[in-house]
Amino acid sequence: MPSDVALSRENLGFQITIFENDGVVIKLFQLSENTPEALTLRTASGVSVSVSASKNMYSLMSSSPSISSSSSSFVGQTHFDSRNPNARLPTKDSWICKCVSTPPTETTAHMTKVSRNANMAKLKAGYLFPEIARRRSAHMLKYPDAQVISLGIGDTTEPIPEVIISGLAKKAHALSTLEGYSGYGAEQGEKQLRAAIASTYYADLSIEESDIFVSDGAKSDISHLQVMFGSNVTMAVQDPSYPAYVDSSVILGQTGQFQKDVEKYGKIEYMKCNPENGFFPDLSTVSRTDIIFFCSPNNPTGNAATREQLTRLVQFAKDNGSILVYDSGYAMFISDDSPRSIFEIPGAKEVAIEVSSFSKHAGFTGVRLGWTVVPKELLYSDGFPVAKDFNRIVCTTFNVASNISQAGGLACLSPEGLEGMHKVVSFYKENTNIIMETFISLGFSVYGGKNSPYVWVHFPGQSSWDVFSEILGKTHVVTTPGSGFGPAGDGFIRVCAFGHRGNVLEACKRFKQLYK
Repeated sequence: MPSDVALSRENLGFQITIFENDGVVIKLFQLSENTPEALTLRTASGVSVSVSASKNMYSLMSSSPSISSSSSSFVGQTHFDSRNPNARLPTKDSWICKCVSTPPTETTAHMTKVSRNANMAKLKAGYLFPEIARRRSAHMLKYPDAQVISLGIGDTTEPIPEVIISGLAKKAHALSTLEGYSGYGAEQGEKQLRAAIASTYYADLSIEESDIFVSDGAKSDISHLQVMFGSNVTMAVQDPSYPAYVDSSVILGQTGQFQKDVEKYGKIEYMKCNPENGFFPDLSTVSRTDIIFFCSPNNPTGNAATREQLTRLVQFAKDNGSILVYDSGYAMFISDDSPRSIFEIPGAKEVAIEVSSFSKHAGFTGVRLGWTVVPKELLYSDGFPVAKDFNRIVCTTFNVASNISQAGGLACLSPEGLEGMHKVVSFYKENTNIIMETFISLGFSVYGGKNSPYVWVHFPGQSSWDVFSEILGKTHVVTTPGSGFGPAGDGFIRVCAFGHRGNVLEACKRFKQLYK
C-alpha cells in the first residue's frame, strides 16, 4: 500500500503522486473538481480514484469496476494478480494518506537568442477560419454521432467540370514524357494563359498580357503586394472584410496594437459597410491612406458595388493619391450590371491593382490558381512603375503556379470550360436562393446572395460568436461569425452556399426547427 501522497499544482490542475518505498508507482491527474475537498482523478490506465480531504489528510478510494492487465504496476500495489487480464479493483479498498508538498518539476527548454517578430505578437489569438475549424473539430469530438454540416468556411464542394479535369490530367501525363516534360516556368506565368486571361476577362479594357501575373491564388498575391508596399504605408479596409487584408498589414508592421475596446488595430482606417449605407462606405468620412483594399462582390456581406459607387471610389483614390487593391474573386457570381472588374471604370488603370482567382468559379480551392493585374499606367510618387517592383517581388519570392494548374486554367478559359464554370456557379447560386428564402421566411433581415455565394444574416443585439455557438450546438451546422471579419460584422453571421444540395436542404430544415 502506498506510504505517502504528494500534492502539487501544475498547469493541468492538481497532480497527485503515490510514492512507494522504492519510488514513484503511478500519477493520478484531476478530471473534475466538485469542491476543494473532493476531487475525482484518473490514472493513465483509466482507473478512477476519488479523493476527499479532511484536516490535511486525504482519503483515496478506487471507483473503477475493473482494469486491464496493462495496469499491473498499480494493481500489484493492491494485491492483484497482474497475470489475470480480468482482474478487478476492489471498490471498497481505501487509503488514508498524508498530504505533503513537493516542489514542481522544472524543465528548461533550450531558447535561441533570436527575438520574436513584434508584429506577429500583435496578431489576435488565431486566424478566423482555422479557429472555426478548431471549434468544429471540438464539437465533433463532443457529438461523434452528429451529422455536422459546414456552411462556414467558403470551400467549394462540387466536382471540377470534366473538360477542366481533362486539361489537368493531360498536362500531368505529359510530364511523364520526354516531349512533354517541363520544369521551371516564367515567374509571371505561362504566356498562353496570361493572354487567355486578358482576352477573356479584360477584352476592350486595354489590359495586356504583360500586365497579368499568374499566381497560386489571391491570398498569396495579397501578401506579395504587402511585401512590395512595405511597412511605412497606411491602409484602409472595408469593415467587414476578408481577414487576410488586415492580418497581412499587421504582419508587415503597418499597424498599431490591437485595441480590444473597439476591436480594431491602430493606424488602420476601417470603412464601415452596413445596411444603413448600402454596404458602401461614406467616403466623405474616410481619412486619406496610401492603400485601399476593396472587395466586390464583398466577402462576407455578398454586396456588389454599383458602377456609380466604384466611379466614386476610383475618383477618391485619385484625389488622395492612393493605390486601390481591388479583389474581384467572386466576379462570376454577378448576375446584374454591376462591374466585374475595376478596370471597367474610367481612370482605374492609373490607381488600381486587381487580384482574382479560379478558386470559387472552377473549384480550384485545392488546385490553386489566380492572377493579379498591375497596369503599366500605375506609378509611384516618383514616377517609377509599380509593375516593375511587383515583378521583382514575384521573381524573388515565388516560382509561379504549378504547370499542371496553369494547364487547368487554360482549360477553364476554353468555351467548354467557361460553360462548365457557369454551370457550377449556377448550382451554388441555387443553394444561395434556398438559404436566403429560409432565413427570410423566419423573419430575419438578409443581405447578399444575389451576386455572391454568401448570405449575410442579421441577429440584432446578439454577439456573432454566441449565434455561431448556438447554431452549431443546436443544429450541428457550421456558419461563420460576422465579427471575425471586423467590428461592423458583429451581430451578423455569414452562411455560405458551398455545399452539396442535400446538405443545404438539411441545414435549412434545421434552421427552421431552431428559429420557427
